[in-house]
Amino acid sequence: MAKFGEGDKRWIVAERPDGTNVHNWHWAETNCLEWSRTFFKNNFSNVAVGGGDGDATITIKKVEKLDGEAYVNVRKGKVIPGYEISVRLAWEGEARDANGKVLQRVDGAVEIPYISDENAGEDPEIKVTVKENGEIGNKLKEVMSKKGRVVVLEKVRVWVESMAKGGPVKDELEAKKVAVPHNKNNTSSSNGDNNDLKKEEVNKSEGKKGFKLISLTEKFNCRARDLFEILMDENRWRGFTQSNARISKEVGGEFSIFDGSVTGKNLELEEGMLIVQRWRFGSWPDGIESMVRIMFEEPEDGVTVVKLTHSDVPEEDRYGNATVVENTERGWRDLIFQRIRTAFGFGI
Repeated sequence: MAKFGEGDKRWIVAERPDGTNVHNWHWAETNCLEWSRTFFKNNFSNVAVGGGDGDATITIKKVEKLDGEAYVNVRKGKVIPGYEISVRLAWEGEARDANGKVLQRVDGAVEIPYISDENAGEDPEIKVTVKENGEIGNKLKEVMSKKGRVVVLEKVRVWVESMAKGGPVKDELEAKKVAVPHNKNNTSSSNGDNNDLKKEEVNKSEGKKGFKLISLTEKFNCRARDLFEILMDENRWRGFTQSNARISKEVGGEFSIFDGSVTGKNLELEEGMLIVQRWRFGSWPDGIESMVRIMFEEPEDGVTVVKLTHSDVPEEDRYGNATVVENTERGWRDLIFQRIRTAFGFGI
């Protein structure tokens, strides 16, 4: 998990209590490690896994070890889970002949070395081992690797979802839950009307209470179409940000960048000239979306000027921290534009 002070990585971490709750208002932290051990113990006790070709059966016997940390922080009804755990399961396999007679029993283990809130949207790595490496042992290991993996991941996902809902304090939170008023500043639109994209409409957001507009002008030593392509190419995003990215190149297509901490949708695309997108950070209040407009100009060959306006940026995140605008502007400068210059040699 990210620690406070680890540079600009804070800008791209969506759901992280440490280092963001500068006012420390009304936090209630609950240790969930023992609750998690009980959860895994109950869900991985003598669990049958489908066999192979009718002559093999696999059973996940028990949880041998669960280490790490797991907790949930609750502030004003918001649940912020934090966890880094490793799990070791024991499994047993049996191979039978055509008459159902047991030919051999083998023992093995399933290692899940890293389940983290940083990767809550991704399946963790799973390693299957077997103590007997003969022909039968390897066959049963293969069955466990294919069919047992499905069973294990299904139950891990249930635990992750339970942590997101509060873990051991879920019932208490449900009892206290109250309706959240609709945010009248919600900028999302169901019809995607292109009138939202007009520059004069973008500029109006600067005066909207509780929201700010970021304006930047940056120069690069490259052609406009090259810079446009970099910003719309998920493989290049992964390269210069060193984080996961999924980017559609179609109008109406969706994108997810910085390991899913920023998500959005393409509204207008003109190659080498214009990118207009909706952006949302996971740490923002529910329902809040912003508008990003990037214009490309080539005042001379080999020089591109980028004019960015990022409107409807909330002044506070969902935790009440008033550093959103500052961190977002710094992120554009340092984590996107400057890294593009460094990675592709476009510096001026």
